Amino acid sequence: MNYEFNWMLVLTGEYRDWIIKGLIITLKISGLSIVLSMLLGTIITTLRMTRIKILEWITISYIEFFRNTPLLIQLFFWYFGSYVVLPEVINQWLYAHNYEFAVGVVSLTIYTSAFIAEEIRAGILSIPKEQMEASRATGLSFIQAMSYVVLPQAFRIVIPTLISQFLNLLKNSSLAMTIGVMELTYMARQIESYSFRGFEAFTVVTLLYIAISLIISLGINIYNKKFLRMIKY
Repeated sequence: MNYEFNWMLVLTGEYRDWIIKGLIITLKISGLSIVLSMLLGTIITTLRMTRIKILEWITISYIEFFRNTPLLIQLFFWYFGSYVVLPEVINQWLYAHNYEFAVGVVSLTIYTSAFIAEEIRAGILSIPKEQMEASRATGLSFIQAMSYVVLPQAFRIVIPTLISQFLNLLKNSSLAMTIGVMELTYMARQIESYSFRGFEAFTVVTLLYIAISLIISLGINIYNKKFLRMIKY
Protein backbone atom coordinates (compact mmCIF):
# COMPACT_ATOMS: atom_id res chain seq x y z
CA MET A 1 0.00 0.00 0.00
CA ASN A 2 1.34 3.40 -1.03
CA TYR A 3 -1.27 5.43 0.80
CA GLU A 4 0.26 8.34 2.71
CA PHE A 5 -1.69 9.68 5.66
CA ASN A 6 -2.24 13.42 5.77
CA TRP A 7 -3.82 14.22 9.12
CA MET A 8 -2.98 17.92 8.97
CA LEU A 9 -5.19 18.34 5.92
CA VAL A 10 -8.20 17.34 8.03
CA LEU A 11 -7.12 19.01 11.26
CA THR A 12 -6.30 22.43 9.82
CA GLY A 13 -7.83 25.01 7.55
CA GLU A 14 -11.25 24.77 5.98
CA TYR A 15 -11.77 21.06 6.68
CA ARG A 16 -11.13 21.60 10.39
CA ASP A 17 -13.80 24.31 10.34
CA TRP A 18 -16.20 21.90 8.68
CA ILE A 19 -15.65 19.34 11.43
CA ILE A 20 -16.16 21.97 14.14
CA LYS A 21 -19.37 23.11 12.45
CA GLY A 22 -20.55 19.51 12.19
CA LEU A 23 -19.74 18.91 15.86
CA ILE A 24 -21.75 21.96 16.92
CA ILE A 25 -24.75 20.85 14.86
CA THR A 26 -24.49 17.31 16.26
CA LEU A 27 -24.50 18.65 19.81
CA LYS A 28 -27.40 20.99 19.02
CA ILE A 29 -29.63 18.40 17.39
CA SER A 30 -28.79 15.81 20.07
CA GLY A 31 -29.26 18.20 22.99
CA LEU A 32 -32.58 19.55 21.74
CA SER A 33 -33.85 16.05 20.92
CA ILE A 34 -32.84 14.77 24.37
CA VAL A 35 -34.83 17.51 26.14
CA LEU A 36 -37.90 17.07 23.94
CA SER A 37 -37.82 13.25 24.06
CA MET A 38 -37.60 13.34 27.85
CA LEU A 39 -40.60 15.66 28.01
CA LEU A 40 -42.62 13.65 25.50
CA GLY A 41 -41.66 10.30 27.04
CA THR A 42 -42.72 11.51 30.49
CA ILE A 43 -46.09 12.70 29.15
CA ILE A 44 -46.68 9.40 27.34
CA THR A 45 -45.86 7.37 30.45
CA THR A 46 -48.07 9.54 32.66
CA LEU A 47 -51.01 9.16 30.29
CA ARG A 48 -50.47 5.41 30.17
CA MET A 49 -50.43 5.13 33.95
CA THR A 50 -53.82 6.85 34.27
CA ARG A 51 -55.43 3.48 33.55
CA ILE A 52 -57.92 5.17 31.22
CA LYS A 53 -58.38 2.54 28.51
CA ILE A 54 -58.43 4.82 25.49
CA LEU A 55 -55.29 6.66 26.64
CA GLU A 56 -53.60 3.37 27.47
CA TRP A 57 -54.32 1.97 24.01
CA ILE A 58 -53.10 5.13 22.29
CA THR A 59 -49.86 5.30 24.26
CA ILE A 60 -49.13 1.59 23.90
CA SER A 61 -49.73 1.84 20.14
CA TYR A 62 -47.43 4.86 19.96
CA ILE A 63 -44.66 3.09 21.86
CA GLU A 64 -44.87 -0.16 19.94
CA PHE A 65 -45.13 1.54 16.54
CA PHE A 66 -42.16 3.84 16.91
CA ARG A 67 -39.96 1.37 18.80
CA ASN A 68 -40.39 -1.20 16.05
CA THR A 69 -39.94 1.10 13.08
CA PRO A 70 -36.40 1.84 11.82
CA LEU A 71 -35.28 5.39 12.56
CA LEU A 72 -34.13 5.83 8.97
CA ILE A 73 -37.66 5.12 7.73
CA GLN A 74 -39.04 7.67 10.20
CA LEU A 75 -36.55 10.28 8.98
CA PHE A 76 -37.63 9.74 5.40
CA PHE A 77 -41.31 9.70 6.39
CA TRP A 78 -41.14 13.11 8.07
CA TYR A 79 -38.82 14.56 5.44
CA PHE A 80 -40.89 13.53 2.42
CA GLY A 81 -44.33 13.30 4.01
CA SER A 82 -44.57 16.07 6.59
CA TYR A 83 -46.55 18.24 4.18
CA VAL A 84 -49.35 15.63 4.33
CA VAL A 85 -49.70 15.36 8.12
CA LEU A 86 -48.72 18.88 9.21
CA PRO A 87 -50.70 22.09 8.65
CA GLU A 88 -49.62 24.25 5.73
CA VAL A 89 -48.63 27.10 8.03
CA ILE A 90 -46.21 24.89 9.95
CA ASN A 91 -44.74 23.46 6.73
CA GLN A 92 -44.15 26.95 5.34
CA TRP A 93 -42.44 28.00 8.55
CA LEU A 94 -40.23 24.90 8.49
CA TYR A 95 -39.24 25.44 4.87
CA ALA A 96 -38.47 29.09 5.58
CA HIS A 97 -36.10 28.04 8.38
CA ASN A 98 -33.83 25.00 8.70
CA TYR A 99 -36.23 22.32 7.49
CA GLU A 100 -33.75 19.44 7.57
CA PHE A 101 -32.67 20.24 11.12
CA ALA A 102 -36.29 20.46 12.31
CA VAL A 103 -37.18 17.14 10.69
CA GLY A 104 -34.13 15.55 12.31
CA VAL A 105 -35.18 16.81 15.74
CA VAL A 106 -38.77 15.62 15.26
CA SER A 107 -37.68 12.15 14.11
CA LEU A 108 -35.10 11.66 16.87
CA THR A 109 -37.52 12.98 19.50
CA ILE A 110 -40.42 10.74 18.51
CA TYR A 111 -38.22 7.66 18.09
CA THR A 112 -36.32 8.08 21.36
CA SER A 113 -39.36 9.12 23.41
CA ALA A 114 -40.91 5.68 22.81
CA PHE A 115 -37.91 4.03 24.48
CA ILE A 116 -37.69 6.62 27.24
CA ALA A 117 -41.38 6.14 28.04
CA GLU A 118 -40.76 2.46 28.74
CA GLU A 119 -37.71 3.23 30.90
CA ILE A 120 -39.68 5.72 32.98
CA ARG A 121 -42.59 3.29 33.31
CA ALA A 122 -40.20 0.67 34.66
CA GLY A 123 -39.01 3.20 37.22
CA ILE A 124 -42.57 4.05 38.24
CA LEU A 125 -43.47 0.38 38.65
CA SER A 126 -40.49 -0.04 41.00
CA ILE A 127 -41.98 2.54 43.37
CA PRO A 128 -44.30 0.93 46.00
CA LYS A 129 -47.89 1.58 44.95
CA GLU A 130 -48.67 2.60 48.53
CA GLN A 131 -46.89 5.89 47.85
CA MET A 132 -49.37 6.80 45.14
CA GLU A 133 -52.26 5.72 47.33
CA ALA A 134 -50.96 7.75 50.27
CA SER A 135 -50.47 10.79 48.04
CA ARG A 136 -54.03 10.56 46.73
CA ALA A 137 -55.31 10.10 50.28
CA THR A 138 -53.76 13.44 51.27
CA GLY A 139 -55.79 15.20 48.59
CA LEU A 140 -53.31 15.32 45.72
CA SER A 141 -54.64 14.73 42.23
CA PHE A 142 -53.18 11.98 40.07
CA ILE A 143 -51.01 14.47 38.14
CA GLN A 144 -49.81 16.13 41.36
CA ALA A 145 -48.96 12.78 42.95
CA MET A 146 -47.03 11.75 39.85
CA SER A 147 -45.23 15.11 39.60
CA TYR A 148 -44.27 15.60 43.25
CA VAL A 149 -43.97 12.06 44.65
CA VAL A 150 -43.62 9.24 42.12
CA LEU A 151 -41.76 10.68 39.13
CA PRO A 152 -38.87 12.27 41.11
CA GLN A 153 -38.10 8.88 42.65
CA ALA A 154 -38.54 7.06 39.34
CA PHE A 155 -36.17 9.42 37.54
CA ARG A 156 -33.49 8.86 40.17
CA ILE A 157 -33.74 5.10 39.66
CA VAL A 158 -33.70 5.10 35.85
CA ILE A 159 -31.10 7.81 35.20
CA PRO A 160 -28.39 5.27 34.20
CA THR A 161 -30.70 3.67 31.63
CA LEU A 162 -31.86 7.07 30.42
CA ILE A 163 -28.25 8.07 29.85
CA SER A 164 -27.88 4.96 27.69
CA GLN A 165 -30.80 6.18 25.62
CA PHE A 166 -29.14 9.59 25.31
CA LEU A 167 -25.98 7.91 24.04
CA ASN A 168 -28.04 6.01 21.48
CA LEU A 169 -29.67 9.27 20.41
CA LEU A 170 -26.27 10.90 19.98
CA LYS A 171 -25.13 8.06 17.73
CA ASN A 172 -28.45 7.92 15.89
CA SER A 173 -28.11 11.61 15.05
CA SER A 174 -25.57 10.56 12.42
CA LEU A 175 -28.49 9.22 10.34
CA ALA A 176 -29.71 12.79 9.93
CA MET A 177 -27.07 13.19 7.24
CA THR A 178 -29.39 11.21 4.93
CA ILE A 179 -31.81 14.17 4.84
CA GLY A 180 -29.11 16.82 4.53
CA VAL A 181 -28.41 17.80 8.14
CA MET A 182 -24.78 18.96 8.16
CA GLU A 183 -23.70 17.16 11.32
CA LEU A 184 -20.43 15.33 11.96
CA THR A 185 -20.95 12.36 9.65
CA TYR A 186 -22.19 14.61 6.86
CA MET A 187 -19.08 16.77 7.15
CA ALA A 188 -16.79 13.75 7.13
CA ARG A 189 -18.49 12.60 3.94
CA GLN A 190 -18.02 16.04 2.42
CA ILE A 191 -14.32 16.06 3.29
CA GLU A 192 -13.94 12.63 1.72
CA SER A 193 -15.67 13.84 -1.45
CA TYR A 194 -13.50 16.94 -1.78
CA SER A 195 -10.12 15.59 -0.67
CA PHE A 196 -10.38 11.78 -1.03
CA ARG A 197 -9.14 11.60 2.59
CA GLY A 198 -12.00 9.48 3.89
CA PHE A 199 -9.89 7.49 6.34
CA GLU A 200 -8.55 10.58 8.10
CA ALA A 201 -11.92 12.36 8.10
CA PHE A 202 -13.93 9.45 9.49
CA THR A 203 -11.21 8.60 12.01
CA VAL A 204 -11.37 12.11 13.47
CA VAL A 205 -15.18 12.01 13.56
CA THR A 206 -15.14 8.57 15.19
CA LEU A 207 -12.79 9.81 17.90
CA LEU A 208 -15.08 12.79 18.53
CA TYR A 209 -18.09 10.48 18.97
CA ILE A 210 -16.08 8.29 21.32
CA ALA A 211 -14.92 11.32 23.33
CA ILE A 212 -18.48 12.60 23.79
CA SER A 213 -19.72 9.13 24.75
CA LEU A 214 -16.91 8.67 27.26
CA ILE A 215 -17.71 12.01 28.88
CA ILE A 216 -21.35 10.98 29.24
CA SER A 217 -20.32 7.54 30.55
CA LEU A 218 -18.05 9.20 33.10
CA GLY A 219 -21.04 11.21 34.26
CA ILE A 220 -22.99 7.98 34.68
CA ASN A 221 -20.27 6.45 36.85
CA ILE A 222 -20.04 9.54 39.04
CA TYR A 223 -23.81 9.55 39.48
CA ASN A 224 -23.92 5.84 40.32
CA LYS A 225 -21.23 6.24 42.98
CA LYS A 226 -23.00 9.20 44.58
CA PHE A 227 -26.36 7.46 44.39
CA LEU A 228 -25.05 4.29 46.01
CA ARG A 229 -23.37 6.37 48.73
CA MET A 230 -26.69 8.13 49.42
CA ILE A 231 -28.47 4.81 49.74
CA LYS A 232 -25.76 3.45 52.03
CA TYR A 233 -26.00 6.36 54.43
